[in-house]
Amino acid sequence: MGVGFIGLGIMGSPMAVNLARAGTPLAVWNRTAARCEPARSAGAAVAGGPAEVFARSRVVMLMLADDASIDAVLGRGTPEFAAKVAGRIVVHMGTTSPAYSAGLGSAVRAAGGEYAEAPVSGSRDPAVAGQLVAMLAGEPAVTDEVRPLLAPMCRETIACGAVPGGSLMKLAVNTFLITMVTGLAEASHFAARHGLDLERFRHVLDSGPMASAVSRVKVRKLVEHDFAAQAAIADVLKNNRLVAEAARTGAIASPLIDVCHALFTETLELGHAELDMAAVVHAIEARTAAIVKEAADA
Repeated sequence: MGVGFIGLGIMGSPMAVNLARAGTPLAVWNRTAARCEPARSAGAAVAGGPAEVFARSRVVMLMLADDASIDAVLGRGTPEFAAKVAGRIVVHMGTTSPAYSAGLGSAVRAAGGEYAEAPVSGSRDPAVAGQLVAMLAGEPAVTDEVRPLLAPMCRETIACGAVPGGSLMKLAVNTFLITMVTGLAEASHFAARHGLDLERFRHVLDSGPMASAVSRVKVRKLVEHDFAAQAAIADVLKNNRLVAEAARTGAIASPLIDVCHALFTETLELGHAELDMAAVVHAIEARTAAIVKEAADA
C-alpha cells in the first residue's frame, strides 16, 4: 500500500509533486480536480474521491484548510469514517486548533487507525523547493513510520512529542512569523511616507543582522508591490485567530498578535483576501490615510 495526499492548494500541490517525483507510490485527490494535474504529471495517481485514496494507502496526509474540510473528507461522524481510517495512519499537516487535532487523533484511534501531526513551517517557495520544516507529533511507533515519508517535502523534521505538540509548536512559530511580517510592512510604510529610497531600505535590511530568508522575500514584495500569494491574507488571518484563541485558552497575554489580528482583518475587509500576507501594508496605509484626512478636516 502506498501514500495518499488530500488537499492540493497553494502548499499542498508542490508538496505532493515532490512526493511523486521522489518515487513515492502516491494517490492524490482534491475537491477542485484541475489542481491534481501537477501531481499527476509528476507521477501520482488521481483518485476518484477520498475513499479511494484511503483504500489505496497505508498513510494518508491531509493538507486541508480547516476543521470542516477535514471532517468532510474523512466522513467524521458517519459510518464512512471508520471504514476509511481503520488500519491507516492519518497525518494532519494543516493548521487547526490544538484541541481539534487532539480530538481528531482520539477519534481516529477509536476507529482503529493511527494518527500523527506534521504541520509545516514555510510558504509556497520552500514547498516547491522541498525545504519545509515539519513539526512531527504522535506515538513513537507512528512517527517512526511517518518521518521518512516527509523527507521529499521537508529539509528537516523536528520531533514535538505527543499530540497536540505539533499544533502548538506551529502556533508558536506562526506568532513570530505574523508579527515579524507585520512589523516589516509597517517599517516599509514608514520609510515610504518619509520619502526614503525603498531600494536602499531593502539593501540595508538585506545586509544587516535582522535579515532572514523570510524578510528578504517579504521586503522585496513590499518594495516591488508584488503581492502574489505565498501565504494568503485569508489563511494568515485564520492562523492569527488560532493563535489568539489558544492564548485565551491558556490565559496567556498576546498583545502583538492581537494588534496583527486587527490589521489582517482590516486588510481582508479592504478586499485583499487572496493577496500575500505582506499586503497587510494596505491596512496600515488606510490607517495613515484616515489620520491625514482627520487632520485636514480639523
